[in-house]
Amino acid sequence: MLLKLSTSLRKYANGWLVLAFFAGLVLFHAIIFPAQQANLRNISGGTNPIDLLFFYTPEEVYAMVASYGEEGRAAYRAFELTGDIVYPILYTLFFTLFITWLFQRGFQAESPMQRLNITPLGAWLFDLLENFGIAGMLSVYPSTPAALAWASAVFTLFKWLFVGTSILLSFIGIAMALKNTLKNHPKELAR
Repeated sequence: MLLKLSTSLRKYANGWLVLAFFAGLVLFHAIIFPAQQANLRNISGGTNPIDLLFFYTPEEVYAMVASYGEEGRAAYRAFELTGDIVYPILYTLFFTLFITWLFQRGFQAESPMQRLNITPLGAWLFDLLENFGIAGMLSVYPSTPAALAWASAVFTLFKWLFVGTSILLSFIGIAMALKNTLKNHPKELAR
């Protein structure tokens, strides 16, 4: 099934679609996230969102949950179950199509590297699991189940590992696509 999905992405990977999803990411990073984070910090007295951490212990995360206050927990939970459901879909579509587009230019069609275009799906899965874990912790507070916090922390760690790998694959794709472009069209680039 994943191999089929990897192959299917090749049909949809074009520069305009990649740019459209990139524009959506810029919108989130320039407007939506700063507004949400400022609101949360304002309500909580300066505490950042849990999503930005790479890993945490139950004690650390529940201290953050407590600092949000009732209003902050409600606002954060609402965002986790709306905007932060849309964002992982957006960045997953961007990275899968971007990596696919680059790898089509950087590697032979039969190269095993082509199959790595589905790596961002791991980030999407663990980001969604993280969101549900965070929403769960925000919902059950003042109860502080350690198992929920540890599960969320593991989801967070794996989300960042897949995001980092997706970024690394993007740089590899850029380097290989540039290498092939320079090799195939050296005179055109010299002009």
